[in-house]
Amino acid sequence: MRLDRFLAESTELTRGLAKRALLRGEVNVNGQLEKKAARHVQPNDDVTWLGETLALIGNRYIMLHKPQGVECTSRREFYPRAVDLLDVAKSERLQPVGRLDVDTTGLLLISDDGQWSHRVTSPRHQCAKVYVATLARPLEGTTAQRAVRAFAEGIRLEGETSATRPAELECLDPFRVRLTIHEGRYHQVRRMIAAIGNHVEALHRQSVGELTLDDALAPGEWRELDAGEVALF
Repeated sequence: MRLDRFLAESTELTRGLAKRALLRGEVNVNGQLEKKAARHVQPNDDVTWLGETLALIGNRYIMLHKPQGVECTSRREFYPRAVDLLDVAKSERLQPVGRLDVDTTGLLLISDDGQWSHRVTSPRHQCAKVYVATLARPLEGTTAQRAVRAFAEGIRLEGETSATRPAELECLDPFRVRLTIHEGRYHQVRRMIAAIGNHVEALHRQSVGELTLDDALAPGEWRELDAGEVALF
């Protein structure tokens, strides 16, 4: 790896600022002053900047308890972005793994590992996602039974030609349901609830695959996944 790239990936410096730091004589490689940006460094080389030993940051995998009013976008539009809640170096490299709409709360995964993110979100892998929805009108009795069957068989959403994949609907009480889906269509949960004549008042994602939102995380809080959790996908 080129030295200027190594500096940019292990510090807050951009490639341009890394080259300037080299020219100012701020960087040593294996104890020797180095000013050449094109110098290739090896994994066992000791690189220091202003006396601080550097190491590559590596891929990051984060669980965020997304609060309401936060966007899952790469560019800030009308609301704060999910990545803005993270106090980490090089946060601009991080991307939400899939999306939750601005009003939906709960488990949001964030990473800079594109292949891992693809395994989580790709329809081919059919990763289960579990939501709890608060409804505008009660769902009970025969209406609830029909809804459970409809979700299990698949629902044709407005504007789409294919039905949703089979989903599991569980009535927790007349105004709350737990819904498990295995795909990620646009506003899918809200549209499925609308298709049975109801409306979602609040939506919270509990889990993705075998990973469940940490109860210790308050809205807006986050933590890094451990190696075992990363390996779930």
